[in-house]
Amino acid sequence: LWKLEEANKACTRIDHVWLTHAHWGHVDGLGLFGRETMNARGVNLHVSKSMADLIDETPAWRIMVEQGVFTVNTFPGDATPVNLIRMELSPTLTVEAVPIPHRAELSDTHAFLFRGPSKSLLFLPDHDTWEKTLSMHNCSSIMEWLNMLKVDIALLDGTFWSLDELGSQRNMKEVPHPPVSESLAMLGNRSGHMGDDVPEVYFTHLNHTNPLFVAESDEYKHVIKMGWNVARQGQTFTL
Repeated sequence: LWKLEEANKACTRIDHVWLTHAHWGHVDGLGLFGRETMNARGVNLHVSKSMADLIDETPAWRIMVEQGVFTVNTFPGDATPVNLIRMELSPTLTVEAVPIPHRAELSDTHAFLFRGPSKSLLFLPDHDTWEKTLSMHNCSSIMEWLNMLKVDIALLDGTFWSLDELGSQRNMKEVPHPPVSESLAMLGNRSGHMGDDVPEVYFTHLNHTNPLFVAESDEYKHVIKMGWNVARQGQTFTL
């Protein structure tokens, strides 16, 4: 944020934070809003009921709510694949919570679909497998699902490039994510899809082992050649 401010690309004020789920990489930054760092006030924290319960049960987070750092906004209901929870942030910006199958040790998981006056953006950084996600939403392909949701820009789970990426260090079944290589095989080349409204796809949430971190890598070049993209730190989208 400070780097963006120095470059005059954005202000540093954050009014809203949307939590997809409770896995550590998605919540450990909450502490930075506190007195010791940003000393923020009144940040709207948008969460599911199970996430709200976890915040209340975690002293380090609960005290930040009591101190006024966060205002917890719980989704108004339980989202289902056929009944997404729609929340209005302004007359021109809405957010829909999309239920997603992912390891639920501490909370459930949601993707977020932001709809602006001109475009929509799906933020899906984590899920177990495409088979589970598409089955939950009664779709047979990634593109069918994105079109059903009327998505213009999709930020998809790009945690790992391949299923053998961690080698013998870890059991991939303990940290399931659909590998980018599989997502690309399912998507095919962007030019192969008909129409002018083919969604833009950006792979995000990259693990440090993912070769997509290196723009000169063959894997990165392969993604670009197929017509898709890799998200960048600090990247912004106009909706």
